[in-house]
Amino acid sequence: MCENPDFNLVFLDSKASYVLSNVAEVVERILMFVPTKSLLRIASVCRLWRNCARRVLRTQQQLACVSARGPSSTEEVHALCSILAEEVEKVFLLPKTVLAMVDCEAFNGHTYWCRQSKAKRSRHSLDTVEKLELLFPKGCSIMGIATPGIVLTPSGSCSSHPQEYQEGEAGFAIMFPSIEGVHIKPFHFCNRSISPTALKEAGLVDNPELRVVLLFVYEAYKCGGPRFLRQILEPLAKSKAIIAGGLVESVFSPTRRCCSQGAYGVVGLALSGSKVQGASVLLDQDISNPKAAEATIRRLKAAKIPERNTLGFMFACVGRGQSYYNNLMNVEADAFHKVFPNTPLFGLFGNGEIGCDRIIKDDYTLCDNNTDSLQHQYTTVMTLVHLG
Repeated sequence: MCENPDFNLVFLDSKASYVLSNVAEVVERILMFVPTKSLLRIASVCRLWRNCARRVLRTQQQLACVSARGPSSTEEVHALCSILAEEVEKVFLLPKTVLAMVDCEAFNGHTYWCRQSKAKRSRHSLDTVEKLELLFPKGCSIMGIATPGIVLTPSGSCSSHPQEYQEGEAGFAIMFPSIEGVHIKPFHFCNRSISPTALKEAGLVDNPELRVVLLFVYEAYKCGGPRFLRQILEPLAKSKAIIAGGLVESVFSPTRRCCSQGAYGVVGLALSGSKVQGASVLLDQDISNPKAAEATIRRLKAAKIPERNTLGFMFACVGRGQSYYNNLMNVEADAFHKVFPNTPLFGLFGNGEIGCDRIIKDDYTLCDNNTDSLQHQYTTVMTLVHLG
């Protein structure tokens, strides 16, 4: 090669340009390390890069999770807000559905998700929800829930140790992308909007592909709330789907358009499709020591659910946790991590739990179709959900 440094640089640059313009294998390998928002911009460079970007997007159908715990760096926003704004730019596949949960104490005390004027606006402010939606692609469905306590796995690694936060500022957001063989349908009902037709449109009844339903009830203690909840649970109890969730403090997204402020209702996600798998167990009131908790959670192993693209959900009563286990901290999250060390765990402490033992293995289903068995107090519902 010529000893002229300038000539060598030009020569090397021309070789690199040739490779990046003609060798798809090299381009695809490089694009695997590029976040999705940048990848979409790169796709407009040329036909080769567009085709490579599309192939990369098809292979990166993975969940993205962001979590935060306080205290917040500013009194005007929740701890999750600033972290989420940064992390959305780094995800490798743009979300189609977002499930966000935060502690209701910080939620009630501060306006969050976006900066507001010093005069605090309503926590259900449309402006707040609109600014939250700006963080995500147009058409992305966002479900925001405030609850007494939070269970989360710290951001950074699926194998990070999950933590229970019954006090203090904490929150998480799970970002579900579009995944082949997986259909996620958000739903929101109140006493005015619930009907057999609405349940069918949400995919909750007459849906042979229904696999998992995550549901969260707000203002359930009000007159008519128990009857309303039975309208939801009765058809679900007859299905083979995994039903899991809890009674929460409030919902701040999607915006309530069907009912008045303070009315009771339910939000949730219906997960359908051939690639969706799930299993759940109930830690009942008799489970009050770490050994028994671990033994119950270990029963989930019978479902033989793959680790990749799998989430753990923990829906616990506010009466459990540290006080329930003789002042031992993080007992149930620790037990889950011991059994499933590479599966992230998220969830809540609420005012009631929804779920039961449902472990589906081949043609064997362990479940009770009695509607009352789906509603509990002083228990924990531990659930695995696999998405393709």
